[in-house]
Amino acid sequence: MILHPGVIALIIGSGIALMLVLYASALGIKIILRWDIKSSSEEQLSLERKTYLVSTLVQYALAFEILSLLLFIYTAEDIHTLLAGAMCATGSLNANAFGFPTLCIKIVSFFISASWIAINHLDNKSEDYPLIKMKYKLLTAVLAVMIIEFIVQLEYFLGINPNVITSCCGVMFSEKGEGLASSLAAFPVLPAKILLYSLFAVTIASGIAVYRTQQKPLTYLFSVFTFMFFISSVIAIISFISLYFYQIPTHHCPFDVLQKEYYYVGYPIYAALFAGSFFGMITGIIEPLKKIPSLTQIILQSQRRWSLYAITGLALFTLISSLPMILLPFKM
Repeated sequence: MILHPGVIALIIGSGIALMLVLYASALGIKIILRWDIKSSSEEQLSLERKTYLVSTLVQYALAFEILSLLLFIYTAEDIHTLLAGAMCATGSLNANAFGFPTLCIKIVSFFISASWIAINHLDNKSEDYPLIKMKYKLLTAVLAVMIIEFIVQLEYFLGINPNVITSCCGVMFSEKGEGLASSLAAFPVLPAKILLYSLFAVTIASGIAVYRTQQKPLTYLFSVFTFMFFISSVIAIISFISLYFYQIPTHHCPFDVLQKEYYYVGYPIYAALFAGSFFGMITGIIEPLKKIPSLTQIILQSQRRWSLYAITGLALFTLISSLPMILLPFKM
C-alpha cells in the first residue's frame, strides 16, 4: 500500500512542505523578536532579504498543502479497490482509526494554509510590510497543524492492512445506523433543501453587496453566511444531493460521486464549494486590517475581487448540485 504513487506523493510532499515551514518558522521567531522596519541596521537588512525568499518558499509549501486535500481524497478513492469490503473512499478511510481524522485535519490545513497565503499576499502588496509579525505568528499555528497532519497521515497509510475487511458506505451512511454520518443521512430532505437554498440566497445577496460597497457590516455578514452555507452544503450533500446523482433513495455516500460512473462530478462540486467558501470567509476575516493605513485600499480591492470569486464558486457548486434535480426523472 505504501508503494502506491498517490501515497508516496502525499508522504514525500508533506514531508518536504513540513521541513520548509519548519525552517521558515525558525526565521519567523527571529522576525517576531527583532523586526524593525524603521531600522537600517545590517541585521534588519538581512531579515528583509531573507523574508522575501522564505515567504515565497512557504507559499509553494502551503500551495501543496491545499492541493494535497484533493490528492488525498483521490488516493483514498483509488486504493479502495485494493481493500476487502471497500466500495469507495469511505471504505478506504474506514480501513483504520486514522483515516477520517486525517481527512478532517487536511480540511483544517486547507483553510489555514490558504489564509496564510492570503495574509502574505496583502503584506507583500504594502511597502512597509505591516503584517509581517502577524503572518509569522500564524505560521507557527500552520506548523502545528502540519506536524499533526504528517503524523496522523503516516499512521493511516502505514496502518492499512489490505487483508482486513473494512466497512462500506452503505453501513456508515445508513439512515438507521448510529453516529454523525447516519444522523446526516437521516436529516429530512425538505428542511435540508430549504436550509441550503435559503442560505444560498442570502449568501449571494450579501456577496453582491460586498462586491459593490465593501462596507464593514456587510463583509462580516458575508463571512458568517458563507460559513453557514458551507456547513449546510455538507449536510445537503449527504442528505439529498447525493441521492439525485445516484438515482437511489437510500444511498447517501458523499464519495461515490468521485467515481467514473458519475463522471467524476464530485471533484468540481467539492472544488467549487471549498474555494468559494474560503474566499467568502476570508473577505470578512481581513476586515479589521483596514484600520492599517497602508492596507486600506489594498484590502478594499481584495475584498471586491475575493467576493466575486466566492460568488462564482458557490454559484457553481449550487448549479452542478441542482442539475440532477432539474434534468433527471428521479424525484424525492
